[in-house]
Amino acid sequence: MKSDASTRRRSLFAACTAHAVHDGLTDLIYVLLPIWQAQFAISYAVVGLLRASYSGVMASFQLLASRLAKRWGRERMLVGGTVLAGIAYLIAGQAGGLAMLLVALMLGGLGASTQHPLASSMVTDAHAAGGGVKEALSQYNFAGDIGKTLIPGLTGLLLVVVSWQASVTMIGLLGLTAAGLLWWLIPARGDFAPGKAKSAKDGGGKGSARGLRALLLTGTLDSAVRMGFLTFLPFLLKSKGAGTAGIGFALSLLFVGGAFGKLFCGYLGARIGMMKTVWLTESLTALCIVLAVWLPLAGVMAMLPLLGLALNGTSSVLYGVVPELAAEGRHEQAFALFYTGTIGAGALSPVLFGSLGDATSVPVALIALAAILLFTLPLSWRVQQELNGLCAPN
Repeated sequence: MKSDASTRRRSLFAACTAHAVHDGLTDLIYVLLPIWQAQFAISYAVVGLLRASYSGVMASFQLLASRLAKRWGRERMLVGGTVLAGIAYLIAGQAGGLAMLLVALMLGGLGASTQHPLASSMVTDAHAAGGGVKEALSQYNFAGDIGKTLIPGLTGLLLVVVSWQASVTMIGLLGLTAAGLLWWLIPARGDFAPGKAKSAKDGGGKGSARGLRALLLTGTLDSAVRMGFLTFLPFLLKSKGAGTAGIGFALSLLFVGGAFGKLFCGYLGARIGMMKTVWLTESLTALCIVLAVWLPLAGVMAMLPLLGLALNGTSSVLYGVVPELAAEGRHEQAFALFYTGTIGAGALSPVLFGSLGDATSVPVALIALAAILLFTLPLSWRVQQELNGLCAPN
């Protein structure tokens, strides 16, 4: 029988692999959209439709994926979703028209819908008995950003030497290879023993529906601000005199800071608590967004790593609280609900705040984002109250 430590390591490595591959495949679309626009002579509206077809299906089917995992098994669903994502890119590589490409992206989103709720709950169950759930989830979260950096970057290099069809086909084969690795890595559900060593810290398994709703709203606002800011940042930098290379470098600085923020803030939340960490990261994010509006280009560039750390770091803290608020045996559903809300908010935010930017200006829209972020402070206080109630002796 595998040791508990071996099971935890395999589970975490499998979840990190799934997160890196799926997030990489998801963000690869940003690299391919300009190519597809030129290849198929499509408008910007259709470009938006292609992007939304992947993320929209992914967000919509996460709750269903968590329910089906109860019937068919989490391991089969996660491996099957990765297979489907790989097949989707194989189909996209053969696409000769817009309809086939749209179908491929919707299939890819369907496959990706399994990853977040199932991999997160796998990490939670594997570490529940031995502790360290929050730290493990921060490593899982960090792995997603590594995938977002590596897969689009490597594909960009491939596009220099081979056609986009060949590049996309190779990425599809990568997805299938990752599915095979996951099939070998993921321990059987019986090895997790998630119910062992329950403590007062997790509320004895009873959970808190009110706390989970407050956490969902906190995560929704955080995600909406993050995606809204990422949408406006290139335009803000351009208005300050940055060229294409400068904007690319700025985004790299932001993403590197964000990746380490997800890792660092997950550990910080485990040490000083969820509410203190969220107040620190969200207040710092709001302050940095306002400063980015007023500072000259050099000042904004110098601040971007710190802004990225705070902007992305909150998510790791919030993910780590989901298992504490979820009722025992309902981790998959809780993670699915949380990710549906945050991904959905991230998809809608650029549209809503883009309209505000059209009606006013980019600086006004950014300041509005910073102001909205402050609503997460009382919400995180509400979440902390619910956590304290779960920890209180009966």
